[in-house]
Amino acid sequence: MKSNKFETEILELENNLSRYAYSLTSNRDDAKDLVQETYFKAFNNQEKFNEHTNIKAWVYTIMKNTFINDYRRRIKRQSMFGEDVHEFVINNKPSEYGPESDFGFRELTKVVNSLEPEFRIPFQMHDNGYKYQEIADELGLHLGTVKSRIHFSRQKLIKKLK
Repeated sequence: MKSNKFETEILELENNLSRYAYSLTSNRDDAKDLVQETYFKAFNNQEKFNEHTNIKAWVYTIMKNTFINDYRRRIKRQSMFGEDVHEFVINNKPSEYGPESDFGFRELTKVVNSLEPEFRIPFQMHDNGYKYQEIADELGLHLGTVKSRIHFSRQKLIKKLK
């Protein structure tokens, strides 16, 4: 599909996409952000669109998947970001730990925090439930790099805890 025709057809869907986004988010600002992100993804993936298919269904699927992925990411996120994306403050102390187990938890936290940031951050994110691809996307790394850093973090922790 030619770029101008593709652009025109997608832009004509703005009102419908806005209504659908609002039905998903129940918030006008979040709906606007979702529409904007959907447009961004649609234009960036224009070459993946098959012109013999329904463009409206394709764009709606992008929006629905974007909303679901963002929702899952927000649910899993148990960390607060500092000014730098690589400075994580992890609040992941399980509530079932009592005073008698605080010592072990503090010691483990100290050992994990002693890792270099390039190993510690992916390891902590994985420990908090992020998937490898989500970590790679968040930190701007390749998937293989994330997997190897988490593997080496485990190896380093095993050595330090012996």
